[in-house]
Amino acid sequence: MERFPLKSSASNIPSTYQSLYKKGRKNTNGRGILAVGEEDLVDITAGLQQAAASRTAPVAVTPTSHGTFQLYDHSARPSDAANNSYVAQFFNLPAGDAVIFSGMQGDTDDIPGIGQYDDFHTIDWQRDIARDRMRHRYIVKKRQDSIWDLIKGAHDAWSGWVCVLLVGVCTGAVAGVIDIGASWMTDLKFGICPQAFWFNREQCCWSSDEMTFDQGNCSQWLTWPQVFGDSREGAGAYIIGYLFYIIWALVFAALSASLVRMFAPYACGSGIPEIKTILSGFIIRGYLGKWTLIIKVVGLILSVSSGLSLGKEGPMVHIASCLGNILSYLFPKYGRNEAKKREILSAAAAAGVSVAFGAPIGGVLFSLEEVSYYFPLKTLWRSFFCALIAAFVLRSINPFGNEHSVLFFVEYNKPWIFFELVPFVGLGIIGGCIATVFIKANIYWCRYRKHSKLGQYPVTEVLVVTLVTAVVAYPNPYTRMNTSQLIYLLFNQCGISNSDPLCDYDRNFTDVNSAIEKAAAGPGVYRAVWLLVLALVLKLVMTVFTFGIKVPCGLFIPSLALGAIAGRIVGIGVEQLAYNYPKIWPFSGECSTGDDCITPGLYAMVGAAAVLGGVTRMTVSLVVIMFELTGGVRYIVPLMAAAMASKWVGDALGRQGIYDAHIALNGYPFLDSKDEFQHTSLAADVMQPKRNETLAVITQDSMTVDDVESLLKETEHNGYPVVVSKESQYLVGFVLRRDLNLAIANARRTMEGITGQSVVMFAGGAGAAGAGAAAALPAPPTLPLNRILDMAPITVTDQTPMETVVDMFRKLGLRQTLVTHNGRLLGVITKKDVLRHVKQMDNEDPNSVLFN
Repeated sequence: MERFPLKSSASNIPSTYQSLYKKGRKNTNGRGILAVGEEDLVDITAGLQQAAASRTAPVAVTPTSHGTFQLYDHSARPSDAANNSYVAQFFNLPAGDAVIFSGMQGDTDDIPGIGQYDDFHTIDWQRDIARDRMRHRYIVKKRQDSIWDLIKGAHDAWSGWVCVLLVGVCTGAVAGVIDIGASWMTDLKFGICPQAFWFNREQCCWSSDEMTFDQGNCSQWLTWPQVFGDSREGAGAYIIGYLFYIIWALVFAALSASLVRMFAPYACGSGIPEIKTILSGFIIRGYLGKWTLIIKVVGLILSVSSGLSLGKEGPMVHIASCLGNILSYLFPKYGRNEAKKREILSAAAAAGVSVAFGAPIGGVLFSLEEVSYYFPLKTLWRSFFCALIAAFVLRSINPFGNEHSVLFFVEYNKPWIFFELVPFVGLGIIGGCIATVFIKANIYWCRYRKHSKLGQYPVTEVLVVTLVTAVVAYPNPYTRMNTSQLIYLLFNQCGISNSDPLCDYDRNFTDVNSAIEKAAAGPGVYRAVWLLVLALVLKLVMTVFTFGIKVPCGLFIPSLALGAIAGRIVGIGVEQLAYNYPKIWPFSGECSTGDDCITPGLYAMVGAAAVLGGVTRMTVSLVVIMFELTGGVRYIVPLMAAAMASKWVGDALGRQGIYDAHIALNGYPFLDSKDEFQHTSLAADVMQPKRNETLAVITQDSMTVDDVESLLKETEHNGYPVVVSKESQYLVGFVLRRDLNLAIANARRTMEGITGQSVVMFAGGAGAAGAGAAAALPAPPTLPLNRILDMAPITVTDQTPMETVVDMFRKLGLRQTLVTHNGRLLGVITKKDVLRHVKQMDNEDPNSVLFN
C-alpha cells in the first residue's frame, strides 16, 4: 500500500480527503510502483476532471468494505464503483483498486486472530469501536444489493435486542433454580419432608390443616431428632439437631470449595470487582466461561445452604455476565468485538441485580452507577429491557411461592414523623462506621491470606470458617436462621400473628383490624435485643473472614442483615422513648394518640440501606433497590438521608468501597472515572522510556523480518511505534505485538519467498534496504504489513498535563498514547504507567498494579 497526499483545485472534488492510501500494484506502462516523497503532492485535478467531464453529480469518496474507499460520483450505482474509480483511472491502474482513508485499517480478516487480545490485557476501545463502525457502514451500503443482504442488515440491526432478550430469559431461569435449590438445601440442615423429600419446610406445610405452626414447623415436617425417634424438644433433641446442623454445613461447604478448586477457580468470591474491571476494558479469559457459570451456580447453592455469612445477590451479577458472554458468541457483531461485547455485559449485570432482589429498575441503575465503565443511551435501553425480561421470567417461576416477586415485602405504610430524620441520619452514620470497620478488617485479612501460607489451603480454610460459624451460630436463634429470613423478620411489623420474642409487648389484641397501640416492651423484647447485639457482633466478625474465601459468596445480604439488626435495635429504643415520654416536643403531635407512631421495622430497613451504602458506596441505585425490595415507596426520603450520611461518613473514614478496595488488592488496571487527578505532573514525567533511555521502535521500510523478530524476543512491550527512520524519529503509526506475531507467522505460511532477510514494509516505496543489492542476487520479496498498522494513534506532546492525559485514558478508553516533541517520537504512556503514577502520587506502592 502506498501513500499519495492528494491535492486538487477543482471545486467539485472534496478537499477533506487529501491524504489517501492505495493498494500498490505495477503500473501498466511498466514503470514500477509509484513512489512519492514526503514533500510531494500529487495533483489529481486534471485526471479527475477529465474522468468526470461527462458527469453532472459531484465526485465523492464512498466506503466500500472494511474501511476501504473509492472515488466515484453519486450518479453511479454502487455496483459500478469499480468501473468509475477515478483514482484507478488517473494512476493507470486496473479498475477496482481500493483507496484507504488515512488512519483506518484495511481488510485484515485474512489474518486469523487480528483484532483479538491476549489474556490479562487491556482492550483498545477506540480501535474496536472504529472497526464496528466500518462493519456497519459496509452492511448499510450492501443492503441495496440484494434481498439477502437486506435480511443480513436487518439481522444486524436487531441482534442486540435478541441477545439481551436471551440473556434476560436465561438469567431469570437460572435465578429460579438457585432460589429453589438454596431454599430446599437450607431447610435440609434442620429436617426433612418424608412425604416428598424435595419439598422445603414451607412447601411441606402447605398441605397441612393445622392453624398454627411451632417455629415454622408442622406435623408433616420432621426435624432430624424426630427422624431418629426422639421428641421435638429436650436436651437430646437439641444435641442431635446441633450435630446435624454442623455436619450438613460442613458437607455443603466442602462440596462447594472442592468444585471451585477442581473445575473453576474463577467461580469463587462475589465476582463484582472483576466484572467492574472487565467492563472497564480488561480481558480475563475464562472468567465468564461456561465452566465458571456451571460451578458458580452449583457452588452458590451449596455455599448459601451451608449457613456461612454470605449472600447470593453479588454472584448473581457474575452468573448473569457469564450468560451474557456465552450468548454474545451467537452474534458475531458482539462475540468478535470486545468493546461491543461490553454493552451486552452491562445489560447482563442489570439483569443479575434484577433477579437477585426483584428490582429491575434498581438493577439498571446499579449497572450504570456501580459496574459499567462505558454506558451509552442505547445500552441503558437494552439494560432496562434485559432486567424487565429477567424479572418477568423469575416471577413466572415464582420460587418464593407467594404473590410478591420482591424479597422482603413490608405490609406497613404508616407515615414517618419529621423528627425521625434525626435517628435516620444517625443510622446512616452508624452504618458508615460499621461499613468502614468491615472494609478495613476484610482487606487486612485478605492481604494476609494472599501473602501467607493460608492461601495455599483454600478448602481447609473454608471448612474451618464453616465449622466456627456453625458452632457459634446455632445457639442464637437469630444467627441460626437463614439470613434472608432474619432480614424479613427485622423488617416486619409486630402484629397479631407474629409470635417472635421481638414482639413481646404488653398488648391485648381485641380486634384484628384495629390499629396497633403503643405498649411497653415485655421481657422477651429485652432478651431479643441482647441476642440481636450478639448476632450483630458475630455476623460482622464472620463476614470479615468469609468474604474472600474460595467459595461463591456475595456481600449484599450480610450487609443488609448487619444494618437491619442495628436499625431494629435503634427503632425499639425510639419506640420505647415515645411510649414513656409522649409529651416531649418531638412526639407531642403524632404520638399523643394511643396508636403506635414509631415503626421499628422501618428503622431496620433504613439501617440496612445505610450499611449496604457504606460498604459499596452506592447511593441512587441503593435507594431504588431498597424501595423495590420492600415495596416501601413512601419511605424514599428516610432511605435517601441514611444512604447519603453513610456515604459521607464512609468517604471520610476510608476512600474506597469494598469492590474498589478488592480491585486495588488484586492489582487490576482499573482507572476509576469517579476519582480526580489533582497533581501537576506532565506527560514527559510519566512516559516510558525516560529521556536518557532508548525507545524500542520499528522503522517503516528498513528492518528485516529477522530484525523485527529479534526485537520481539528482546523486549516485552505490547506494541511498538513505527517511525520513518531511527535518526529522524518522525512518527508513522503504531503496531501491536500480537498483530505483528500473527502477521509474520501468517506470511511465512501463505506467501512464497518470505525469509528472515525480507524487508518489512509499513509504508510506500521499495525501501532503501533492497536498493544496493547486487543484480545477480535478487532481493527476497518484501513483507507488506501496512494492514496491521494503526496510522492514526492518539498522541500528546511532552508538555501535556497529566490531568489531561488521565482524562483521555478514562473518557476515550485508551490502551496507550504516544508522546511527541515537534513531531518527533519521545516515548509511550500505557494505562499501567498512568495507574502506577497515580499510586505514586498518592504515596501508595506503584508495584501493586500487576497487569497491563
